[in-house]
Formats: sequence, C-alpha cells, structure tokens
Amino acid sequence: MTAEQKLKNCNDVRAAYSSKGFNVNDVPNKGANGALLKVCPQGFSCCTVEMEEKLSQQSHTEIKAPVSRLSTNLQSTFRQRHDHFDKFFRELLKNAEVSLHNMFVRTYGMMYVQNAELFKNFFEALTRYYVSGSAAVNLDSMLSDFWADLLERMFRLVNVQYEFSDAYMECVSRHTEQLQPFGDVPRKLRIQLTRAFVAARTFVRGLTLMPDVVNKVSTVSASPSCVQAAMKMLYCPYCSGQVALKPCQNYCLNVLRGCLANQADLDTEWNNFLDAMLSLAERLEGPFNFESVMDPIDVKISEAIMNMQENSMQVSQKVFQGCGQPKPTMAFRTKRSIKDTGFNGRFRPYSPDARPTTAAGTSLDRLTTDVKKKLKHAKKFWSTLPETVCAGERIAPGDECWNGTAKSRYESAVIGNGLANQGSNPDVDVDITKPDIVIRSQIAALKEMTSWLKAAHSGNDISLGIDEEASGGEESGSGCDSPSCDTDDIYFSTPPNPGNPQVPKLAKDRSNRGMASQGSMALALCGLALALLAPHLR
Repeated sequence: MTAEQKLKNCNDVRAAYSSKGFNVNDVPNKGANGALLKVCPQGFSCCTVEMEEKLSQQSHTEIKAPVSRLSTNLQSTFRQRHDHFDKFFRELLKNAEVSLHNMFVRTYGMMYVQNAELFKNFFEALTRYYVSGSAAVNLDSMLSDFWADLLERMFRLVNVQYEFSDAYMECVSRHTEQLQPFGDVPRKLRIQLTRAFVAARTFVRGLTLMPDVVNKVSTVSASPSCVQAAMKMLYCPYCSGQVALKPCQNYCLNVLRGCLANQADLDTEWNNFLDAMLSLAERLEGPFNFESVMDPIDVKISEAIMNMQENSMQVSQKVFQGCGQPKPTMAFRTKRSIKDTGFNGRFRPYSPDARPTTAAGTSLDRLTTDVKKKLKHAKKFWSTLPETVCAGERIAPGDECWNGTAKSRYESAVIGNGLANQGSNPDVDVDITKPDIVIRSQIAALKEMTSWLKAAHSGNDISLGIDEEASGGEESGSGCDSPSCDTDDIYFSTPPNPGNPQVPKLAKDRSNRGMASQGSMALALCGLALALLAPHLR
C-alpha cells in the first residue's frame, strides 16, 4: 500500500495513536484536506487540531523522558558514592574510638578508665567537626584543649606528692606548647587531622551537591516554542501517514540544543567543579588520607603519653620554675624522700595488635578509584546531552528521515550549544535575552563549591568564608591570650604567690568546661592518689 493510500484510510495512524493511550475515535477514518493545523504542514492529513494539541503534550513528555532518565542515573550514581564515603568516614571515626578504648584499657588500666571521658569527648568533637565543620567545632582550639587537659591529668599523676590548686593547673595548661611534654606529636597530629578532615568533609559535600544540582536543572523547557518543535519533529509524520518515520539526527540535535540551551551553559562550571573534585580525590589518596590518619590515632596518642612519661621529671622542673614550687600534700610532709614516695608506676608501652577491620567493608583507595571514574565520565554531561538523546532508535540515518516537512535530507546547519547560540536556531525560537534563573543560581553554587574544593586541596576550610590556614605548618594555638605565650622561654616570670599563682582568664572555650566533669575527675584522681599512697601511710 502506497503512502497516499495509507493516508487516505488513516488505519496506521489510528493504531499508532491509540497505542499512545489516546482515544482512537479522535482520528478520522480517512484523511482530510485543508485541516487548519497549527504546527504540522497544511494539506491532506490524518490529524485534526484536537489531535495535534494532544500529540504536542505527548511529544514534550517524550523528549523529557530520556533526559530525565539520564539525569536520574547521574543523581543515583553520586548519591550512592556520597553514602559510601560518608558511611566509610563515620565508621573510621567510630572504629578509631573503639580501638583506642580497647588498647588504652589494656595498656593503662584504671588510669585510663578514670579519664576515659576526655577521649570520648575528643572523638565526639571530631565527629561534630566532620559533620558540621567550623560552625560547630574550632578544631585548633579543641585540639589545644585536649592536650592541655591531658597534661593537667598526667601532671597530677606523676606529681602525686604535691598539692595543686586550680589556678596552678591553669598556669601549667597555659604553657602546654612551650613545655612540649608530648614531643612533636600534637603539632604533627593537628596538621594531619586538619588536612584530612577538611578534605574528607569538603569532598563529601561536593558529592552531596552534584545530585542536587542535577535534580534542579534537568527539566526540559516547556516553552511553547520547545513544545511546538518537539511536536513537529516527533508526530507530524503521523499526520502524513508515516508513523514509523524517525527524525534526521541533525534536525534532532537542533531541537534538543534549543530546548536544552540553558542547561548547556552549566557545562563550564560543571567541568571546573568536577576537575576540583578529581584533584581533591587525589589528595584523599595521598597526603590527606583520612584513613591513614584515623586508623593509627590510638598509637599516636599513646606515643605522646609515653613522651610525657619519659620527660616528666624535666617537665615538672620547668613547671616548678615557671609556676612556683608547689606544696607537698599532708601525707608527704615527712622526711620521706620523693624517690620513696613519688609515683613510680610506669606506663606500659603499647605493642600493636591487629588493626581494626576495614571500615564499611572497603578502603579509601577503592572508594576514590571508583568515584574518579564516575567523575570523569560525568564531564561534559550537559553539552553532550543532545547527542546522547539524539542517537540509536530515536533517529533515522542518512536521507531516509523526517526533516520537519518531508522524508528527505535535513539541510540546515547544526548550531552550537548554549543560550547565546540559539539566535540562529532554525527549529526552536529561543529568547536569548532571558537566562533561566534556576540554572544561573546553580552555576553560582557550583562556582562556590569549586572554591571550597580548591581551598581544601591546600588544607584550608573556607566554607564559612574564613581561611583558617590549617595546613600552614604552624603550631596550633594554646588558647592563651597572655603575651607570655608568644615566647619560647619556659622560664616565665614567677608569680608573687607560688602556691596560688595569679593567672589570666582563659579563652571562653576552655572556661566553659562542665563542672560535673571536673568534679568526677577530681574524685577519680583522689582515689588513685590514695591507692598509691596507702603503703606509705601505714
């Protein structure tokens, strides 16, 4: 049967039209001449104006479908990667806390158990920083407070024969960095933690942003000109009885580039963002490796404690010279020598056992290798979207295709991507003076995230607009505002009353420690001191 005969009886059109879910009675039994169609060519046709309106909406749905499918796949890919990384980092933190607890119970026994809340608070603060960043935790201050607290507690334990007032211990803690009782461990750990945490949390935020951007910008324009162009490309062949005829590829490209003009303008910032993500992923594999910092953190803190124990005599002498000679406790105001009465217990060195099992059943190297492949694949997603859609069974090759008016070669040139190029689009009327507001806002979001990623690549967190210079290699602050903190000389001026030195008020984050925690710690230390003194009091 010839095309003209098919057109006259419209049987193929009736079958194809009803297969789309429309009422077959909308289609005339025979083609009619002179139908006042708004989109498709005038003349002998199997379409009515009512059919044309319904098929226009259907055509818009059909060009949205592949774009939506591609966008949904992209969103799903990076939501999954976000969940994998986030779960991995959180489990690493939890594993590190459990590992430290188990090792310290074996190594330090009751001395650790009585001070366990210090380490619990340490890991809780690290977790809050990972989740919320500097808005929740000042990492430098938190680490300084941790080492100062640890020094206070250990200093009392190794000098149990003396009485220390709260003011005296404040004097000790203010000069933690000058004393360097823990060796170089605090400085190195601060740099490693800052770089690793900034990189990890910024990378995870980048993985969060990707599906959010895709979700907001993936809707194909529903402008009248786009709907009309889609109708003309997909369903005008129906009206001429050629229901199996597919559009020419270049014709399809011009229609899609017109309908996706604003999305194509995302491409530059999208690619810049992906490049920044790839660069930070390489940092995560190398010097900013979160796993290599958190996995052995118990050993590093144990090493710091060993340094303090080995240097306890020198540290104590420097403190006594700087803060004043403390008074012996009542029990020690006898002729017993310090050698006989002092704390002689030695912290046992740690012998590494098997490390914790890998977090989330994987490793950071595996995760980054996988995500880098996905990031590279996502590059130029928006600019190549028309080519991705206008392929395969959606188009017809060569000259055996629908060119918008007939089954013939498409003669118009393919125009470029982006809004600015659409002024010369022969198939879609695009207003190039009105950029899409939603897409412009997402371009701005990508720019901002890219700047955070680049800062994290250098070890800096600027997500709050503050460059913390976390990776500068400088030692973290001690929380002391006194001019004496600016000197490396530990022999600072001795206060008038050595037993109760006058100390300036500490920074707010140190002055707000819970009184309940201090009380329980004091009771624990008193219990330990009495246990150690018992043999000498008989």
